[in-house]
Amino acid sequence: MPKQIDFPEVISKLKDFYSIRKRLPSFAEIQSLLGYSSKGGVSVLMAHLLKRGVLKRDSKGKFVPSPILEGGIKLLGTVQAGFPSPAEEELVDTLSLDEFLIKNPQASYLVKVSGDSMIDAGIMPDDLVIVERGRQPRHGDIVIAEVDGEWTLKYYEKHGAKVLLRPANKKYPLIEPKAELVVGGVVVANVRKYK
Repeated sequence: MPKQIDFPEVISKLKDFYSIRKRLPSFAEIQSLLGYSSKGGVSVLMAHLLKRGVLKRDSKGKFVPSPILEGGIKLLGTVQAGFPSPAEEELVDTLSLDEFLIKNPQASYLVKVSGDSMIDAGIMPDDLVIVERGRQPRHGDIVIAEVDGEWTLKYYEKHGAKVLLRPANKKYPLIEPKAELVVGGVVVANVRKYK
């Protein structure tokens, strides 16, 4: 008699494995992890997981995790931010916030914001900003920069050969580097946790 598949348990164990190792288990590891007596049973399970969207295949046919295993959350549609409108809850997709916010994970890092010099740009104290290294800053980008030995978060402005750093709070002055300016990366996202 074929093994009964307990999908919530299977997904939970695969999720735990993936979150620790950042890879899917091999057939032998799945066999051991889930108590299957043969790799044939694992093969049947994998087909079911593909059908349910828990796994998918990449361009080479290799099994890869869907956002369900990567820790994604459900995207239920859109909501009107202007005037209220009737809303319907509909599962549109499952979304991994890492995948949504970070296009280049190897070059990205998080920085916790202190101070209020960027509040008019919507960046508040204790927010986390996602910064991408190696991206050429353009006029108007928000950057992390080392200016004359001190790090700051400001708008990057280029006026001919001159570079200025502009705060987003009228209480603070415009910064013109005197000796050195090193851009540590361009801010690509801002994350705020509401308590």
